Amino acid sequence: MEEQNYANHRKLVPGFHFVTVGLLVLNIIWTAYRLFSGAGIPLPDRVMAFVLAVALGLLAWYSRIFPLRVQDRVIRLEERLRLEQILPADLRPRIGELRPRQLLGLRFASDEELPVLARKVLDERIASADEIKKLVRTWRADHLRA
Repeated sequence: MEEQNYANHRKLVPGFHFVTVGLLVLNIIWTAYRLFSGAGIPLPDRVMAFVLAVALGLLAWYSRIFPLRVQDRVIRLEERLRLEQILPADLRPRIGELRPRQLLGLRFASDEELPVLARKVLDERIASADEIKKLVRTWRADHLRA
């Protein structure tokens, strides 16, 4: 498996991100066109088709977002447990200061790098997960992400 790093850690699922989402966007555009052009179809039918197209788009959006939020919650728990084991005694009381985005960024730091990076994040108040990921030198891969 390819070594994971900042440049390649995001996961795209072509069948979902390109095919499914692409078809749903085309469907919304098509039904919007038909809604406003008339096309000899009764107005209530055109409105219902457009509403259904939007509902399908929202269904796809939420079917992706809800599991990602659960994944984020699990990662937060996992990282708090990991920090309890790895951080030096003086940093352990500060684990509660770490915000969810910070924990999501720190999860990619190796066990050796984590104490130094966690201290930097806390002391410098680095809030963005993306900024934290860019600071990671020894990447701890996560091949089970959704």
